[in-house]
Amino acid sequence: MPPSPVSLNTLRVFEAAARHLSFTQAAGELCVTQAAVSHQIRTLEAQLGQPLFVRTPRALQLSDAGQQLLPALQQGLGLIEAALQQLATRQAVERLTVGVVGTFAQGHLLAHLPAFEAEHPGIQLRLLTHNNRVDLLAEGLDAAIRFGDGAWRSEAAQALMPAPLSPLCSARTAAGLREPTDLRGALRLRSFRSTDWDAWGQAVGVELPPARGPQFDSSVLMVQAALQGEGVALAPPAMFQHELHEGRLVQPFAAAVDVGRYWVTWPLNKPMPPALERFRSWLLRTVSA
Repeated sequence: MPPSPVSLNTLRVFEAAARHLSFTQAAGELCVTQAAVSHQIRTLEAQLGQPLFVRTPRALQLSDAGQQLLPALQQGLGLIEAALQQLATRQAVERLTVGVVGTFAQGHLLAHLPAFEAEHPGIQLRLLTHNNRVDLLAEGLDAAIRFGDGAWRSEAAQALMPAPLSPLCSARTAAGLREPTDLRGALRLRSFRSTDWDAWGQAVGVELPPARGPQFDSSVLMVQAALQGEGVALAPPAMFQHELHEGRLVQPFAAAVDVGRYWVTWPLNKPMPPALERFRSWLLRTVSA
């Protein structure tokens, strides 16, 4: 005749008592009385038809049956606990998809991501880079980080940080740039914003001829070309601090022009997911630090 079913609670009581070799310590761990532990052990021994402990005046020891049961039980309870933890973790995960303009991703966000992951382990962040042209709804994005004036149709926008533009180039190119007027003869690289160089020239009081250099849809690529000596880029120095500190990239003139800033945007007529609210708050802390 098979033994009667044993409750999981009873098995947990045995595991704690066997691990401590003490009914009193097991009771403390399980927040029950010593009498309750003793009762559960006697019930289990009766169901199995054999003792699990050898009781002596000075110590509690496992019987042969107890020694056989304990490792199998600990393995089983460990598997159950691991499965429950995995299910709980999956249930708690919030997924957040954010489009990020590549310059901000490389110049600011990537360095801070480990801190976000440590602070918010329950948020699974998915980052998609873009060239500043993005459609939140069509691309299935919860939010986007972009550069501009903050006026995007059907989107709420919160300013993150200014990003004034200034000429950036290699040290070799910078050697030939002593005055802003020297830029008239330099190859000036262009972004998709065709008026940026005009705006910088007006800010420093210099009339520049139309830029003739290659046009890029990414400031990261444009600055990379400048690093290779291909010309002078007009980009935000704040996003290329690493290259500037190393001396590979040079800012020949201190003057900068403000033609926009970085913003975090999200759909205007949709409730903000809790994960996005936490990401937005964290993001604001990183730019104000």
